[in-house]
Amino acid sequence: MKTIAIIPAAGIGKRVNSSVPKQFVKINNKELIAYTISVFQKNPEIGEIIIATRTEYFELINEIKKRYGFSKLTKIVEGGAERQDSVYSALLSAGAKPNDLIAVHDAARPLLSQHLLSKAIEEAKTHGSIVTAIKARDTLISGNNEVESYLDRSKIFYAQTPQIFKYEILLEAMKKAEAENFKGTDESMIVRKFVAPVKIVEGESINFKITTDSDLELFEKILRGN
Repeated sequence: MKTIAIIPAAGIGKRVNSSVPKQFVKINNKELIAYTISVFQKNPEIGEIIIATRTEYFELINEIKKRYGFSKLTKIVEGGAERQDSVYSALLSAGAKPNDLIAVHDAARPLLSQHLLSKAIEEAKTHGSIVTAIKARDTLISGNNEVESYLDRSKIFYAQTPQIFKYEILLEAMKKAEAENFKGTDESMIVRKFVAPVKIVEGESINFKITTDSDLELFEKILRGN
């Protein structure tokens, strides 16, 4: 059994004020996606990394690979209009065995710890399908301009990545989603709908997704040790 990391990186990132998609923004003269790839490059459980992105960024990804010695980055495939399309494209290129693990991770989550990644992989080996998530801590309100109701936060989680599945499970789920023209917000939603239950693995608050300029500023401060 080997573990293949898929990093979808075809998004535009409209909420970050930049001339390039957020995953290619430079922080300390290093592209954001390079920080993310590095996490998987360093983990001994990861055998291969596949990036799905827009064709105009293939050259840049290859340059990043050479610059940082990302030897596990074996494939760059064309991403799609939606995250789901990008993941499916990478999945079809993987050439994996049925019980191999596929770890899908956001390009803009560069602070994934080795501890969480290894823990998630071990849980996936046992359960076949896992999603990392953190439990809601704040009061949750439902409404539009005014409070309509309060949600029971004891049963609410914020989904993160990595989300890890046996290859045969994720492939079957993706095929069924395509056949029914179903679009999920992430892989766990698709797998749960079509194939199998998904175990929740406790994530980490530091493993946040960079989506706004303020998130980028926070990441820079963390890198500086502030």
